[in-house]
Amino acid sequence: MQVAVVLLLGLLQAEGRCFFNRTQEHCTCYNLSEESSGSIIQCLPATVVEFWGGELQRYVALPFTDLDPSIIDMLSSLGIRKIVFGDLLVPEVLLARVLRFFSYTQVQELAFERCTFEGQGDWQQMAGWELPILSLRFHQVSSAPLAGREQELRSLSRWLGALQELSVTGCSVASLPCAVGSLFTALRSLDVAHNSLGDESLGSAFCPGAFPRLQALSLRHNHLRSYHAVCQSLQLLPELQHLDLSHNKLLAAPTSSCQWPQSLRSFNLSSTGLDEVPTALPRSLEVLDMSHNHLRAVDLSLGSLKKLFLSHNLLQAAPPLEQCPLLDTLTLGNNWVRERPWDEVKQLREVAAPGNPYDCSCSSAGGLQALAGRGQLGQGWPQDYVCQAPPGYQGTPVAAVPVSVLRCHPAAVIVPPCLILALLGAGAA
Repeated sequence: MQVAVVLLLGLLQAEGRCFFNRTQEHCTCYNLSEESSGSIIQCLPATVVEFWGGELQRYVALPFTDLDPSIIDMLSSLGIRKIVFGDLLVPEVLLARVLRFFSYTQVQELAFERCTFEGQGDWQQMAGWELPILSLRFHQVSSAPLAGREQELRSLSRWLGALQELSVTGCSVASLPCAVGSLFTALRSLDVAHNSLGDESLGSAFCPGAFPRLQALSLRHNHLRSYHAVCQSLQLLPELQHLDLSHNKLLAAPTSSCQWPQSLRSFNLSSTGLDEVPTALPRSLEVLDMSHNHLRAVDLSLGSLKKLFLSHNLLQAAPPLEQCPLLDTLTLGNNWVRERPWDEVKQLREVAAPGNPYDCSCSSAGGLQALAGRGQLGQGWPQDYVCQAPPGYQGTPVAAVPVSVLRCHPAAVIVPPCLILALLGAGAA
C-alpha cells in the first residue's frame, strides 16, 4: 500500500531531493530514494511536480493492493494538477499497475520527457477506469510500436475517449493505426511534430471515424511530400480549425481538386519548399503563413483572410490586396521588394517589411515614413529598414531619408508661381 503511494509520488532509486518554489507552486525532485523521501513532503502544496532521473525497475516485483480510504482521501485533497516524469527507465508493467491510482487525484496533465518504456504491461486492469488526466504529453520517448497493440489500448478506451490534448513529439513515430485514432473521440488537439510520418501513413491514421472532434493538428517536421495527398488524408476531419504543415518538403500539385475541411481557419505552410502558391487553399482561411519558402509571386482571393505572412521569400512586389477585403496584417520581411505603392496598404492595421533592398525614392521612403507615423509598421522599424538605392542613400536608414516637398516634388513648388505669372502676363496683354 505504502509502496503504491511511494511510486505515485515518484520516489526513485538514486539519492536526491526536492526543491519547492512557493511563489510558483512548482516542485522539482531529482533522483529521490526511499532514504531521502522526506523532502517530497514539501511538494504536497504544489500544483506542478517534476521528477527527474533514475529507474523504477526495483519496484516491479512488489505486490499491489487497493488503497485504504484514508490514502484515497489524502490523494484527492492534493492540489497537484500536473506531473512530469523525465529521464526515466519505466517498466510498462509497473505503469499499468500504478496509472489507475491517478483516478483518486486531481492531476489533469501528465508528461513524459526523454523516458524509455520497456516491456509490455497488462492494461486489462484499466478497463472501465476513468482518469482526470485531460492532457498527455510524450517527448523524445521510446517504446514498442503501436501497431499490433490496438486491443491492449482498448482497455484504456474510457480514459482515452475523454482525453482532450495529446502530444507525441520527437518519438520516431512512423505510423498511427486507424483503430488507435478511433479511440480518441473527444480529442481537441494533436501534436505529432518531429516524427517520421509520411503521406501513406497519414492516410491510414486519419481514417473514417478517427479523431472526430479534432480542432488543432500539428504535423510539422515530418516526412510529408504531397500537398494533395495530405489534403486527401485530412479532409475527413469535420472540425479541424488549425493545421501546421511547416518544415515538410511539399510538392504543390498545380491542379489539385482536393477540398480541405470547411472549418479550417489557420494554415501554416512555412518552410515547406513551395515555389508557387497551391491552387487548392481552404476558402475559409483567416490566417495563412507561407513564410520561408521560394515564392516569387502571390495572388490570392480569400474573402475571409485577416493575416498573411510572406516573409523570407523571393517576392519582388507585394501581392494585390483587392481580393482579400478583410486583411489587417501583412508581413513581407526579407524579400526583394524595392518599393511599394504604400497607399494601397493604408487600410491594414499592421505591415511589417524589414530587410528588403529599398529604393529610397521619395514615394517609397515617404510612404514607409507615413505608415510608421500612423503606427502601422510592425516589428523591425526603424533599424531593419535600410536603403539599397539610389547610390547617395545606400546604407542610410529609410527613416533618415528627407522627403520634403521641395526635394521630392519640385514641380509642386515651381509650377504654381509660373502659372500665376503666366496668367498675369496674359491679363496684361
